[in-house]
Amino acid sequence: MSRTSRLLRSAQFPALLLLAAAGLGLLLANLPSHDAIAGILDAHLAVPGTGLDLSVSHWVSDGVLAIFFFVVALELQYELTRGELNSVRAAIQPAIAAAGGILVPIALYLLIAGPSTGSGTGVASGWPIPTATDIAFALGVLAVFGRGLPSAVRAFLLALAILDDIVGIVFIAVLFAHGLNLLLLGLGVVAVIVFAVLSRRLRGRATPVVAVLMVIVGLVAWGLFAASGVHATIAAVMLGLVMAPRAADPTRHALEPWVNGLVLPLFAFVAAFVVIPQVPVQELSPAFFGILVALPVGKILGIAAFGAVAQTIRPRGAPPAIRFPDLLAAGALGGIGFTVSLLLANLAFAGDASVRDQAILAVLLGSMIALVVAAALVSWRAKAHRALGDAEDDEPAEDDTEEDWDEH
Repeated sequence: MSRTSRLLRSAQFPALLLLAAAGLGLLLANLPSHDAIAGILDAHLAVPGTGLDLSVSHWVSDGVLAIFFFVVALELQYELTRGELNSVRAAIQPAIAAAGGILVPIALYLLIAGPSTGSGTGVASGWPIPTATDIAFALGVLAVFGRGLPSAVRAFLLALAILDDIVGIVFIAVLFAHGLNLLLLGLGVVAVIVFAVLSRRLRGRATPVVAVLMVIVGLVAWGLFAASGVHATIAAVMLGLVMAPRAADPTRHALEPWVNGLVLPLFAFVAAFVVIPQVPVQELSPAFFGILVALPVGKILGIAAFGAVAQTIRPRGAPPAIRFPDLLAAGALGGIGFTVSLLLANLAFAGDASVRDQAILAVLLGSMIALVVAAALVSWRAKAHRALGDAEDDEPAEDDTEEDWDEH
């Protein structure tokens, strides 16, 4: 395997690449290069005969990013059937903690942002934004600062992030559907079923033909969902969830470097391409402050508090209890919203460019604050576990990253 492939499959490098792409997008948006790049991102590209006519930026967020959600769905399928969430006993603790990591940020956001700004522009619709957790960044922080953490803590963090992904996907599907066309949606579901059937025939000499048919059917499903009024990434999620497990694992393995090296950095660049508002702090939207506080603070409070409750009611046979300081570290990691939070910000404030841009900036700043706090807390907990003698030295070396991390 090439050095590049190993880097793109690692936990650390994709997170750094994602951060660099977002930083570059924010920088170029605030330089004289802004108008030229904005002209490209706003240019429309239509697919003849389909009714699909999207700007370049929307092709990235609705089309290219669908590949990321497809891979996320393959990961979800594994965890729900063969991984950390394959039983109620295994899922109950991270599920309760994840609930806190969703409910508390929502409450904190609404408390700060309120129903409207002084000008009457509603910002309450931004409440889903601080509920997401970015798995890539969470694993990146764990890989860099968490060497020595017990496997129970790592499994809890992974399950927590995956549950957050599930909730984010549900929010996108339920809250941001518009002008629903049930006929097209039904046809899209039929295409998903055909995709599932084809995936179970991926064997023998017919494999290349079946694979090509699956790609075609997958694109048709994506187009039908997009035209139906449901956000197109939901089609990708459904395709990933119904894919045959024997085909899903190698597919995720093959797509992972492309998602980490191209899809996510491209989306991060486009999403972060916003002009920093030249207004006094007091004139910033309440949505800005709501997100800025709810991501790093709401996640820590919610995950730690609900996680502590979960430890007291965990059923017999459940995974080992997680110490409260470890729950604080998990909460800080949960505050790194980034990818899904950026998408939610774009969707929640699609009709108000000014508030949308401020929400995006808040996601970037809030996620950075959470990242710094998480790095400190994870380092502290890893050191504490090493001192207690319960640390584990099975973290992957750089060359073994794919084998160990990707088994999830």
